[in-house]
Amino acid sequence: MSVKRLLCVTNEDGAYARVVYGELRAWDVCLVDTVAAARKVLSQQHYAVGLLLDSGDSTRDEETERFLRRHHHVRWIGVFDPVRLEQPALRHLIATHLFDFHTRPVDPLRLQHSLGHAHGMAVLGKTPQPNPRSAAAGRITGNSEAIVRLRAHIAKIAAVDAPVLISGESGSGKELAAQEVHARSQRAAGPFIAINCAAVAPALIHSELFGHERGAFTGAAKDKQGLLEAASGGSIFLDEIGDLPLDLQASLLRFLQERVIYRVGSTRTIAVDARVIAATHVNLPQAVAAGRFREDLYYRLSVFPIRVPPLRERKEDLSLLTELVFNKYAEERSPQLKGVSREALQAMAQYDWPGNVRELINRVRRAMVLAEHRLLMPEDLELPGIVPLSPVQDGLGNTRLNAERAAIWDSLARSGNNISQAARDLGVSRMTLYRLMAKHSISP
Repeated sequence: MSVKRLLCVTNEDGAYARVVYGELRAWDVCLVDTVAAARKVLSQQHYAVGLLLDSGDSTRDEETERFLRRHHHVRWIGVFDPVRLEQPALRHLIATHLFDFHTRPVDPLRLQHSLGHAHGMAVLGKTPQPNPRSAAAGRITGNSEAIVRLRAHIAKIAAVDAPVLISGESGSGKELAAQEVHARSQRAAGPFIAINCAAVAPALIHSELFGHERGAFTGAAKDKQGLLEAASGGSIFLDEIGDLPLDLQASLLRFLQERVIYRVGSTRTIAVDARVIAATHVNLPQAVAAGRFREDLYYRLSVFPIRVPPLRERKEDLSLLTELVFNKYAEERSPQLKGVSREALQAMAQYDWPGNVRELINRVRRAMVLAEHRLLMPEDLELPGIVPLSPVQDGLGNTRLNAERAAIWDSLARSGNNISQAARDLGVSRMTLYRLMAKHSISP
C-alpha cells in the first residue's frame, strides 16, 4: 500500500501536533508553520490532502483564502476554535474552500476518518499525469498523437544549427514550438528574442532587426543594436514572416547567407551568430507564386519545416489543456467553482476551435470568472453552434443519473455525511460510494 502524504500547516509544536491529532501514524506528514512555507512546498511537491490548523488570528484570513484559492486541487481539512465560527468571513472561507472542518478539542478518530475520506476522494479523482519529458518546461503540452509526433520532430532538428520554418494556424502555439526548438538546442543558454513582423510598422522594422547608427535618420540620436545582434549566441524568432516587406526580405537573405549584417546608416559589417526560427500562418508557397515572398528566402528558411497542428486535430488534449488553464488562473475563478464538468468537456470536444489554444484559454478563463455553479458547465463556455443536451434529449439515461444523484445526497444527509453508514443504506461498498460520488461531483 502506498504511503499517504499529508501537508500540515500549523504554528504549534510539531511533536505536540502529532500526539494531539492522533499521531497520524498512517501518514507521511510534512509540517510547516506558515502558508508561505506551504506555498513553497507545493511548488516543489504534490500533496493531495492538507490539514490547516488555524492559529486564531483573523488578520491572516485574507492571505489564507488567497492561498486556498490558488491551491484548490488539494483537499483541505481545517481545525478551528469554536468561537471563530461566529465570524461570517471565516464561515464563507470554510464553506467555499475546505473539504471538511473540525473544532477544538479535536476528536482524533473523526479526524482520521476525515483525512481518509479526503484521501479516498483524491485517489478517485486522480488523472494520469503527462510524462515530464513530453512536456518539457511546460511549453508543448499534450499526449495526442499529433503532439507526440511534433515533439519527436523538434527533438531531432533542435540539435542541427540551421534555420527552422514553423507553420500553423493563428493561436495554435507556434511560438511555443520555437521556444522548444531553442530550449533543446545547443544555444539554450543564449538569448531567445522574438519579434512579430506584422506588428511593427514597415518604416521601423529594418531598424528594429538590424539596428542603426547615430544620425542615420531623424530621431536617431545614438547607436542602436538591432534584435539580430541581441540574439547573437542564441535564437531569433521571426513571427508572421510572411508579412515582412520585400526589401527587408533581401536583407534577411543576405544575413542567412553571409552571417553578417549592416546597421542602417553604416557601411561596416557586423558578424552575428544567431539561429533564425521563423513562423507563419499563411501559405508561403502561394505567397511566392503571387510575388509577395522571395522564393530564395523561402528555401533558405525552410531547411527544417515544422507544422503545429490546430486544436481540432488534437482534441484528446482538451481535458489536460483545460486543467492547466483552470489551475493557472485559479485565483481569478468564482469562489464556488471547483472544477470542470464532464458535460463541458463533451461540448468542447464537439467544437472545432477556430481560434485554437488561444481561444480555449480565453473561453475557459472567462467562464471561470462568470460561472455560477460548482462545476464549469457547457453554457458557461458559450461555444457557438454547440447546444448542450436537454433532459428530454438525454432521455432515460439522464433520468437514471438524476435519481442516482438524489439517492446519494439523501443517504449522506440522513447519515450526517458518514460514508460507512451511507454506503450501508445504499447497499454498496465504501469504495463504490466514493466512485459514485466522484462520478456525480458530490463532496459532503
